[in-house]
Amino acid sequence: MAILVCGGAGYIGSHINKELSRRGYETVIFDNLVYGHREAVKWGSFILGDLKNPNEINGVFEKYPIEAVMHFAAYAYVGESVLDPEKYYFNNVANTLNLLRAMRTHGCDKIIFSSTCATYGEPERVPITEDMPQRPINPYGASKLMIERILKDYGAAYGLKYAVLRYFNAAGADPEGEIGEDHDPETHLIPLVLDAASGKRPDIKVFGTDYPTRDGSCVRDYIHVTDLADAHIRALKYLQNGGESDCFNLGNEKGTSVLEVIDAVRRVTGKDFKVTLTDRRPGDPAALVGSSEKAKRVLGWEPKYADVETIVRHAAKWRKYKDE
Repeated sequence: MAILVCGGAGYIGSHINKELSRRGYETVIFDNLVYGHREAVKWGSFILGDLKNPNEINGVFEKYPIEAVMHFAAYAYVGESVLDPEKYYFNNVANTLNLLRAMRTHGCDKIIFSSTCATYGEPERVPITEDMPQRPINPYGASKLMIERILKDYGAAYGLKYAVLRYFNAAGADPEGEIGEDHDPETHLIPLVLDAASGKRPDIKVFGTDYPTRDGSCVRDYIHVTDLADAHIRALKYLQNGGESDCFNLGNEKGTSVLEVIDAVRRVTGKDFKVTLTDRRPGDPAALVGSSEKAKRVLGWEPKYADVETIVRHAAKWRKYKDE
């Protein structure tokens, strides 16, 4: 039996694929390569395809004995989702319905879904727990929440077993340097700061220094991508062992401010660079930090790379390798 990884050529999906393969799973990677990278698929079987085409995804189930699905195939640029919500609802929601129909047709009843802390919107408090209200403030977060609700309904009606994993800020890279974060355009803080340190960009902008945080800049919960991979495999085993469908936050449970990330990059690289302080961006909460107590208790999960300096070091190693 094989694990189907939809979006497995992307940042998070490729790291999960590596970890699945390392632990002896057969994997099938299904990706349209709009944002993914073919060279990141170094393990398993690769199929070029798009979830918008039912025949293509059905063909995968007809060719391979798929036991479970890990679903990462989504557009994930928050700002773009505000400007073009139709793109996000068609790609993220409608295409997921195509995937779920193929699963039902071929008797596959387990899915691990890549969700996000963006489903919570502006949190009432931190750390954020799974039972807090989900009120997304952008179409990206709304599309992920729609899928969560669809999975719940499919579970009740059709017996689908699911694990929804709500990430906080995925960061870092494979500690061995084989794969890493390579977005175009890049919007994540750590690679942007590393680009400023290497001279690829003239400065790094800090959006807001008057938040009610310890240094005035936004605080976020950075979770190493390899720790995310471990959580996905634990969630898979949980379902395989008969666990009930459920939702889990994945974070480090400790926030790091924008200015603290910048300081970590300075320490790791030994380089200084220009930092431009500017106004807040609309919709940026002061702090987003998650509670992962449930994942620890139910899945037995524990982050191994919780220190932000380690996360930065692995990201810097990958970017240096990529540039060379």
